[in-house]
Amino acid sequence: MKILCEKNELLSGINIALRAIPSKTTMEILDCLKIKTEGDSIVLIGNDMSLGIETRVKGTIVEEGSLVVNAKIFSEIIRKMPDSEIVFEANETTANIKCEKINFDIAVRSAMDYPDLPTIEKNNYAEMSQLTLKDMIRQTVFSIGPDSDQMKAMTGELFEIKDRTFRIVALDGHRISLRKVELNEDYGNQKVIVPGKTLNELLKILSGELEDKVKIFFSQNHILFEMDNTIVLSRLIEGEYYQVDRMISPDYETLVKINKREISDSIDRATLLLKENEKKPLIFNMQDNEMEVKLKTPFGKFEEKLLMEKEGSDIKIAFNPKFMLDALKVVDDESINIYFMNTKSPCVIKDKNETYMYLILPVNFNDD
Repeated sequence: MKILCEKNELLSGINIALRAIPSKTTMEILDCLKIKTEGDSIVLIGNDMSLGIETRVKGTIVEEGSLVVNAKIFSEIIRKMPDSEIVFEANETTANIKCEKINFDIAVRSAMDYPDLPTIEKNNYAEMSQLTLKDMIRQTVFSIGPDSDQMKAMTGELFEIKDRTFRIVALDGHRISLRKVELNEDYGNQKVIVPGKTLNELLKILSGELEDKVKIFFSQNHILFEMDNTIVLSRLIEGEYYQVDRMISPDYETLVKINKREISDSIDRATLLLKENEKKPLIFNMQDNEMEVKLKTPFGKFEEKLLMEKEGSDIKIAFNPKFMLDALKVVDDESINIYFMNTKSPCVIKDKNETYMYLILPVNFNDD
């Protein structure tokens, strides 16, 4: 095998494939990248048996072949090479990596040792902009719950397609995040749970360009994201997702309209009095057209008053400030609507068309 490739081109592909290399594994082969040639492309593959990534980079193929190389060593060697052409030449046991006057010889293994990515039928799919998918994941993924065998579904997000509506839902027991968009075509109905790890890595790979498309293929056990030069293949989480529609009530007693930046900045200032991971209630007292934001900790006391528009009853309620701030950070609207029922019921932040919705449970507080 002998290939030639520009350093930055090769490194870009390596960094994408590395996202599927496990941080810890008992299978030594999974610490490796598979490199193979196909046509005029260099193909790089990472696989942790739950998440697999295959990406292609352009290069000159002098001699075809395939092999496996330690991912960490190979990536660091390429990273520290000059910005010039890389010459990679290998036999069955050793690879020589040359760039300008630099030479490395490293051990390689047979590609036969490396587990193949599963092959799935590409019958059921949907297509959308990479920018749209990236935004939908970014605006929901923070609500995924921690790893738990008892609540496995919470460690992923629901991907649901009904006719032309695509919806993503995440929840962790304290909050629900929901985003939906209308697709350009009717792709039928799909409903799967995608692991949070997959989505966090996908976020870093999606281009974020409106013109760039991604196809999402659905099978019984896997989901496949196909972009121009990269595919991301992931196992699905088994089981049924929670009936979130039953948890969200359209009823409310109080509607508050407020500038998003003003309330976000206020919460951000209040959290200066909190230690990292400290849980103290942030109190919102809404009367007439004024919202009072209060927080008290051993370090001190914070109070701020904000202008707002209110429909309905006055209300005093408290929330975890982090949960409120997480939701507000990803809302792009200048003004937001917050719906309240009572001090024991969750608030709901949503737009009129419900393209986004964030439900946050309140917390108990002492009114002192």
